[in-house]
Parts: sequence; C-alpha cells; structure tokens
Amino acid sequence: MSVVIVGTLDTKGEEIGFARDVLQAESVEVHVVDTSVMGDPEFEPDTTANEVADAAGTTLSHLRDDADRGEAIETMGEGAAAIVTRLHEAGRLDGVLGLGGSGNTSIATTAMRALPVGIPKVMVSTMASGDTEPYVGAKDVMMMYSVADIEGLNQLSRQVIANAALAMVGMITNEPDAEIAEKPTIGLTMFGVTTPCIQHAREKLEAMGYETIVFHATGTGGRAMEELIRQGTIDGVLDVTTTEWADELVGGVLSAGPERLDAAAQTGTPQVVSVGALDMVNFGPRDSVPGTFEGRKLHVHNPQVTLMRTNVDENAELGRILAEKLNAATGPTALYLPSHGVSMLDTEGEDFYDPEADAALFDALREHLNEGVELLELDTHINDEAFAEALVEKLDAYLREAGLAPGA
Repeated sequence: MSVVIVGTLDTKGEEIGFARDVLQAESVEVHVVDTSVMGDPEFEPDTTANEVADAAGTTLSHLRDDADRGEAIETMGEGAAAIVTRLHEAGRLDGVLGLGGSGNTSIATTAMRALPVGIPKVMVSTMASGDTEPYVGAKDVMMMYSVADIEGLNQLSRQVIANAALAMVGMITNEPDAEIAEKPTIGLTMFGVTTPCIQHAREKLEAMGYETIVFHATGTGGRAMEELIRQGTIDGVLDVTTTEWADELVGGVLSAGPERLDAAAQTGTPQVVSVGALDMVNFGPRDSVPGTFEGRKLHVHNPQVTLMRTNVDENAELGRILAEKLNAATGPTALYLPSHGVSMLDTEGEDFYDPEADAALFDALREHLNEGVELLELDTHINDEAFAEALVEKLDAYLREAGLAPGA
C-alpha cells in the first residue's frame, strides 16, 4: 500500500516528515511530492518541485523569478495533479494526504480532484473550517481542520497530523465487511420541488434490481454526476432535474457549469431526461438577489434561499440549450415533458404557475430537437407517479437493449 503526500517541503517539511513517519510505522509505503516554489526542501522528496513544475509545462526558475504567487500556486497544482495521476495509473498510489495553509490546500486538493472518486483523499488544512467548496469541488476530498496553524510540531499538531495519517491507513488497508452486491447503477437528479417524482422512480428502479445514486441538483451535485458518468460508475441516467442550467443561464448561485448534460451524451450512456425545476433560478437570502431582477416573481424558500421564476425569454433559450446538448448524444436518449408543470411551485395556485413560460420552454425543445432524441409528452405533472413510472420504463428498456439491465 502506498500513500502520496503532497506538500511544500520548504515551509512544512517537519510536519510532512512526521506524517511520513507515522505512515511508515504502519508499514505503508510513502511517496512525498514537493510543491515548494520559493525555498529548498527540508528533506529530499521522491518527486522534486522541479519535476512538479515540469509536469505543468514550465520551470521552477520561471515560477520563482517571473510569476506571482497566484500563478505559481495554480501551476504547481496542475503539476501535482499530473504527477498523482501518473502514480495512480502506474499502481503506485492508494491514497493522497495533504498538509498546509491556503496555498498548499489549493495545490494538494487540485491534485486530489484529478483522481477518481473512491481513492482516499485527506487534506489537513487551516482552511477546513470555512467554505471548502473551492477545494472539494465534486470529489470525495476529506477536509480536516488543523485547529492551529501548521507551523512546527507540538502536542496539538502531532495529534491532528497523526489522526489524519492513521485515518488514511485505515482507508487504504481495510475493505468493508458488509456484503456489497454489484448491480447496474442509475444516477438520478433531484431538487426539493421534484422529490416526489424521484422518490417514486428510485423505489421502482430498486425493486427492479438497480442500484441508485441520487444527486442534489445544487451545482456540485450535477458536476459530481457528470464526473461519475465519465468515470464509468453510472450505467444509466434519469436526469429529471435539469434546473442547474437555469442558474447557469440567468446567473443563479447553483450552476453546474456549461458542461452539464455533456457526459452522458459523449459517453453514450443511456439517458432519460426531463425539465424538472427549470422554472426557477436560485439565490441566497432575499437581499442578495441582484437589483437587476427587481420586479421579477420571487419565492422565499427559506431565510437562506430565494427562488426567482424564469420568464418566457429565458425558457425559450433553455429549451434551445437542452436540445443542443441532447442532440449531441451518442447513446439512446429520451426527453419527457410534463404538460401540467415542472415543479411543486409550477402548478395552478402556486407561486411559479406560468403556462406561457412553460410553453416557451416546450416549444423551443420541439423546434430544436433532432429526430435522434425521443420526445415524449405526458398529460401529467412532473411529480405524478405516472410520470415517474414512464421515465423508469423507458430507461429500463434502453438498458435492457444495451445488455445493462439486472440479470443481463
């Protein structure tokens, strides 16, 4: 078993050396990657800072003499990501451990995010008690707060670093005792306002012998699903809740980025897609909604979340975008439209009921979808059981045809 430690040996050599010693005492092989820029390492690493810079397509002397701190950190992160990827592909990496402040947290977690989900990733960081999304992204990075700064060894830092190292030992040297049955895996997307649909679909799929992974469509959820599709973890996609595209288009806070809906299309993964929660854009507290949206229809979901109804023009553009994404699919693809509303709030008597906006979305999809995408329209609401059952039946048919269904 081998653990890679990513860290700046010019400033954190003592602490990294201690982590290495803890791991080696547990009979774990250790490979230290030095990501220092300004100073010399306190001990000889297995991969030097020069080699990290070279892996990023530059030189350490350039980063020292010509780059600012931000560029240097970004570049060393790219190099570290390339190094750990090579080590993993060569079978020389079972887990990654990082130690540091904001700089090396950025570098080490960039490297961690380059690895597949499931590879243990532990980051001991002074930044772990704040907003960790920039470091974790859509990967299974474990952030551990260092409590005190990582500056010298003392009774506190030794205990925290040792705990992190021993946690890594436990992860790489143990398999779960519980029996894990291999089943075809379905990725589903859900929001609070599409929960009934997904709950019923999940129950149906699991009764049929599938395993399900539900992703909360909050930006990171969509990105995580896209990554797992590319990784080959997911065999079929029930992408009911494509709401993240509304945030990407309009400027909400829960965008999954412009690559959302690309992974299944490009990998040929069977997918059944719908338009769940495209009636809304997400913002924070009510006073965080940009002034440019004054006068728009808003719904205060809770003190931290304010929703804004998408309008006719936005829905027309969302329809065009979704059609473009689905038209690129290389595998079986169906799009289902619920004629009676796309979320809990989009039903008669609720705040976001707007048949004209929904019609703009549906019309754009009808206009722009190619014949290669099956378009099915049901006289139901998105949260009706009949709608969920139709989605499940179509996806199951695709997977059976591809030889991916349970028992195939």
